[in-house]
Amino acid sequence: MGRYIIQRVALGLAILLVAISVLYALMITLPGDPTTVFLGPRATDEMRAVFSERLGLNNPVPVQILQFWGRIFSGDLGEDVLRNRPVATPVFAALPNTLILVLASIGWSAALGILLGAFSAACRNSLVDRVTGVLSVAMLAAPSFVVALWSLLIFAVVLNWFPAIGAGEHGDLADRIHHLVLPSFAIGLAWVGYIARIVRASMLEVMGENHIRTARAFGLPPHKIIYRYALRIAVLPAVSVLGVGVGGLLSSAVFAEIVFARPGIGRLIYESVISRNYPVVMGSMLVAIAFFVMCTLAADLVNAMLDPRLRTSKKS
Repeated sequence: MGRYIIQRVALGLAILLVAISVLYALMITLPGDPTTVFLGPRATDEMRAVFSERLGLNNPVPVQILQFWGRIFSGDLGEDVLRNRPVATPVFAALPNTLILVLASIGWSAALGILLGAFSAACRNSLVDRVTGVLSVAMLAAPSFVVALWSLLIFAVVLNWFPAIGAGEHGDLADRIHHLVLPSFAIGLAWVGYIARIVRASMLEVMGENHIRTARAFGLPPHKIIYRYALRIAVLPAVSVLGVGVGGLLSSAVFAEIVFARPGIGRLIYESVISRNYPVVMGSMLVAIAFFVMCTLAADLVNAMLDPRLRTSKKS
């Protein structure tokens, strides 16, 4: 298990290194002069030269990438030159709100999706199975930004059940949960349908395996066979999908944070791209990609704990 963890951590670090390096190279080679963006068209040549030297823009691209990683490994995300503050200040101020939103969306969508998928498989070819299948497809087909807009209109504007904007007052847990419901619902709804379909298909496959037939032959109750023996294996594909799906949730969080005016990494990236504030874009993307890599790693480790065959296959 220790060797498997080391391999997955090394792979995650390699992915992070390559992804951020490619993104940084793309950002600094985009059309347009960064000095004009930051200083304005009336800046003198001397001001441009000082600014370029300050950001290291005069160096070749590979050198800039190495300097960027050197700052990262020393704990410096860079400087927000538009507002004259460290990039870490807005990034880590926005990070908790996005983490709470994404983790809450993963939690409720995974729990409900696994429950619906297992229930649908247990009632195979019944009316319940058909209704669950239709609901799963409908949820899966609903774009997150459309769900966000309609939920805002219905539940916040018309019914006034939930607040329309913001993340709630700090220190008031009930208020923060109240503000979290609609954004979490908007970006998690599609994942309920997706996970339900995956768990149902996996459950039907597992129910035909030898150890399940043996359990039936020993006279174990059907609910015990399904929820104790079959479901443990059937959720493995869903766990893998959830780890990779964090990237999709992060992209959906951009829409949710914009629609609900919720402070977070997604909204910070959007505003920084619009203003071409490249240092903040890079710092935000670094944190977002690192979070994605960690969630993928966590999904791999959970799979390895639930299914020892993954560990043994890696060793062989």
